Amino acid sequence: MTVPEQLIARSNALGADPRNTNYAGGNTSAKGDVTDPVTGAPTEVLWVKGSGGDLGTLTEAGLAVLRLDRLRALVDVYPGVEREDEMVAAFDYCLHGRGGAAPSIDTAMHGLVEAPHVDHLHPDSGIALATAADGPALTKECFGDRVAWVDWRRPGFQLGLDIAAVKAANPQAIGVILGGHGITAWGATSEECRRNSLEIIRTAEAFLAERGAPEPFGPVVPGFEALPVAERRARAAALAPVIRGLASTDQRQVGHYTDSDVVLEFLSREKLAPLAALGTSCPDHFLRTKVRPLVVDLPATAPLDDVVARLKELHTEYRAEYAAYYERHADADSPAMRGADPAIVLVPGVGMFSFGKDKQTARVAGEFYVNAINVMRGAEAVSTYAPIPESEKFRIEYWALEEAKLQRMPKPKPLAGRIALVTGAGSGIGKAIAQRLAAEGACVVIADLNGDAAAEVAAGIGNADKAHWVLADVTHPEAVRAAIDATVLAFGGIDLVVNNAGLSISKPLLETTERDWDLQHDVMAKGSFLVSQAAAKAMVAQGIGGDIVYISSKNSVFAGPNNVAYGAAKADQAHQVRLLAAELGAHGIRVNGVNPDGVVQGSGIFAGGWGAQRAAVYGVEEAKLGEFYAQRTILKREVLPEHVAAAVFALTGGDLTHTTGLHVPVDAGVAAAFLR
Repeated sequence: MTVPEQLIARSNALGADPRNTNYAGGNTSAKGDVTDPVTGAPTEVLWVKGSGGDLGTLTEAGLAVLRLDRLRALVDVYPGVEREDEMVAAFDYCLHGRGGAAPSIDTAMHGLVEAPHVDHLHPDSGIALATAADGPALTKECFGDRVAWVDWRRPGFQLGLDIAAVKAANPQAIGVILGGHGITAWGATSEECRRNSLEIIRTAEAFLAERGAPEPFGPVVPGFEALPVAERRARAAALAPVIRGLASTDQRQVGHYTDSDVVLEFLSREKLAPLAALGTSCPDHFLRTKVRPLVVDLPATAPLDDVVARLKELHTEYRAEYAAYYERHADADSPAMRGADPAIVLVPGVGMFSFGKDKQTARVAGEFYVNAINVMRGAEAVSTYAPIPESEKFRIEYWALEEAKLQRMPKPKPLAGRIALVTGAGSGIGKAIAQRLAAEGACVVIADLNGDAAAEVAAGIGNADKAHWVLADVTHPEAVRAAIDATVLAFGGIDLVVNNAGLSISKPLLETTERDWDLQHDVMAKGSFLVSQAAAKAMVAQGIGGDIVYISSKNSVFAGPNNVAYGAAKADQAHQVRLLAAELGAHGIRVNGVNPDGVVQGSGIFAGGWGAQRAAVYGVEEAKLGEFYAQRTILKREVLPEHVAAAVFALTGGDLTHTTGLHVPVDAGVAAAFLR
């Protein structure tokens, strides 16, 4: 394999195991010769993981490539630690060729350390030693002289110089523990570097396990134990919208819920409050989890209303404390405060709620806090947890380089941060709506009676960070509540509901049975009512507004033949839009409708027999029913599922913020169905 191929293979292997490093954390490098295309002479270059990449999924495109002679020459012009941030821009003048990833802040570490291969990782076991109060002594006890200690320093050019100096002074060492931060290892070959990284990580793990106290977090606090699974999930579903609403005070957030044994055990222990107050230490951790979490200080069995009331009090206190933290450390050059809401909320007996601008960010924040719990456990097991000072955390959180990185992020899509539930989304109109909402940035839950179809639609949209599916019969209140609970547990809350589930039986009045009537009204009229009611309850608890959209029909206002049960049910839905718009507006919840007509292609209703029945009514071939509908419209155009989806997006995408109680016709123009 080539040197870059060896580097990619090593990076992927290390990044695949969460014991070695966290998602998008750490970086790896290799040095080697290439031919200079200008001189034809061999030139030594550095391949290093670029800014923002993930080791587990790293490809060659994610590497930055720099000329090593130019990179090392920067030592001669280095202006000192007070101006070390200027060196990041200087890396651009060391690049070999064009393309590749942007060099990260850790590039100096990899280039200045005299070793062909270097790994910088964030293993829980390594950070536990790095954050122990007597970390240097423990490192000596654990590794002897094979691993050296480097005092905490913010990542940058000076840290690279520090590590290079320590390596030069300790030729027997295979790596270092970076105080408050992580580990760095090196080797003469890629395989030796990997082995050395794993030796440090596994040796630290074994040391903590053998040397550590049995209950590093202290005894269990009575009443703070984990609730039984069903009770725990029910309480989490009730609390999730409330917590998300609080966490979205400054900016709408998506949530992630974690009730793993690691989290629940930490939340039940005596040291929960003091350790949580100390915050995380590794820069990768606190950049995603914020300086410290919000911790509910009530037992798991406290009445739900009491927990909600306490959450609101604690949130007010948290925001004031965060603002004070910012004021303590900000100077004239600091970026503006980005928001004072917590990224991590811990509820004893229930679990952890983590938040971010999208589901992946929220999930990763939760994963990083689990890393932090493991770090605290390890440090407390052999010593006392002593993270880096608060002032240092602020220097990184509000680092000018971090701010520049955030400013480079692409503009969010219109529905970014929104959470949508679409009923009847396993096919036809519902499927098209779910796909459009997801394409515009929303997290989507696909609800359908056909679980296989719902799962297929969700898989087509993306992974669990983009879409979930639920089996849902909207005629049953329990099933509807379960669908809403599944939505808020998957993404933290709910912002947008599309009542699309439906069916139709085409019969004249004298042939319409009571069962025909009840079935259509149960699914569409009652089903929409139940879904809207359950969703509105969650939206009101969130306190950040929302959208409810009814997929009604042209038949809600047009009296067509042989259509009494379907038309009456659709008219019921249409008036629900008006009633709920008037009632829910006080909560910032907008309710609107879409009136399609003649959507034949891809329609589950038409494929289920409605198409054949309507074709018989109109005396046309079923295969030509769409063409027939088109010809009776003003525009002479066939209506497709994506046209209905476009109307839903128009109502919810942010341009019609002052519109509620509206029905949008999507029928290519049917004069008899014009709204008056």
